Amino acid sequence: MATQVQTGKVAVHATINGDPTDFLCEPRESLLEVLRDRLGLTGAKEGCNNGNCGACNVLMDGRLVNSCCVLGVEVQGCEIGTAEGIAGSEGLTPLQQCFLEGAALQCGVCTPGFLVAAQALLEQNPNPTEHEIRWWLAGNLCRCTGYDKIIRAVQAAAEQGRAAHR
Repeated sequence: MATQVQTGKVAVHATINGDPTDFLCEPRESLLEVLRDRLGLTGAKEGCNNGNCGACNVLMDGRLVNSCCVLGVEVQGCEIGTAEGIAGSEGLTPLQQCFLEGAALQCGVCTPGFLVAAQALLEQNPNPTEHEIRWWLAGNLCRCTGYDKIIRAVQAAAEQGRAAHR
C-alpha cells in the first residue's frame, strides 16, 4: 500500500524497467506525469491526456495501459515497462531496428507508444496477421505516417523473430 507522507505526497514503490524505484507523487498525478516529471523517463509522450492516442503507452504488470489514465499511486508494487526499457545493452531490438529501417516514424510523438504496444503484441503473439497487428495497434494514433509503414515494420520484426527461432 502506498504511504502518504506529511507533504501531502504519497510514497510509492514500483519496479520500472526492471529497477526497483521509489518516488513521491501527489495523489492526483498521473503515471505519465510521474514518469516524465519526477523520474525523467520522457519516452512516454502526452498526446491527448485522455487515453485516446496511445502516445503514453506503458506496460503495467504486463498489461498495456495509457499512463495518462493511471494515477501514479496506483502503481504501488507494480512492474512498469516503458519505451526506455525496450532496448537492452546490446542496442536496438529487432522491432526498433525495423521501425528505423522502414521509416515507420516521423515526428516521433507516437513512436514510443507504438513500440511499447507492438512489443507487447509480439511477446503475446510472435506470428500476428496484418489484421491482428492493425487491431492491436488501433488504440494508437499517428498524424504523420499513415500507419502502413508501422504495420510493415511490425510484420518485419515478427518475421525476424520467427527466423531467429527456426
